[in-house]
Amino acid sequence: MTSPENWSQKYLHYEFSQLALLECALTHRSHSAQNNERLEFLGDAVLGAVIAAALYEQEETADEGTLTRLRASLVKGESLADIATEIQLGDMLVLGGGEARAGGHHKRSFLAGGLEAVFGAVFLDGGYTAAHTVILHIFAARLGDLPDFDQLKDPKTLLQEALQAQSIALPVYTVLSESGPSHDPQFEVMCKIDRLNIETTGRSSSRRRAEQAAAADAFALLSQ
Repeated sequence: MTSPENWSQKYLHYEFSQLALLECALTHRSHSAQNNERLEFLGDAVLGAVIAAALYEQEETADEGTLTRLRASLVKGESLADIATEIQLGDMLVLGGGEARAGGHHKRSFLAGGLEAVFGAVFLDGGYTAAHTVILHIFAARLGDLPDFDQLKDPKTLLQEALQAQSIALPVYTVLSESGPSHDPQFEVMCKIDRLNIETTGRSSSRRRAEQAAAADAFALLSQ
């Protein structure tokens, strides 16, 4: 199995002076009281600053709203989990026995949090310049292939704008059910547009994503 040190050199192109920081960044709270939660908090802030600066320099004609949406699309949990999967971060996570047996090495929330923690560890180990270099290396492909502005709008926003354009009241979102264990819940949400007699449902491991799924189906019906 690849060591954390070799993994960092291979995927981050970074060599830690304080290897204990990397080891902590890869340790989930299910394994130890000394875990990556504080580093995750720090890494989130560092990541946001680096990406914001990169977008400011790269997208010279973008207004504040566009820059905000671009940054959100890059640093959201789903994007971070995708990146973490690409660089095989899951294989490096140190989990408690229960989480390991439950497939924790592939849980997207663990992957996203672990990646942020790694960025925090790099920041503490080598300073802002080191974190800046690592993050831009990791995000190079995505910064070079940014989505169009219209693609940045989430389904709820698209649905809201479409309804407002027709002077129709905004939809109502209702949680129909919440099931599963606390570490892996499942939400079912209904999106209802009374005037158009539209009712759609969405399911996901978070209420927000379930609402987005329901909104996407409602927007598709509205667009027909």
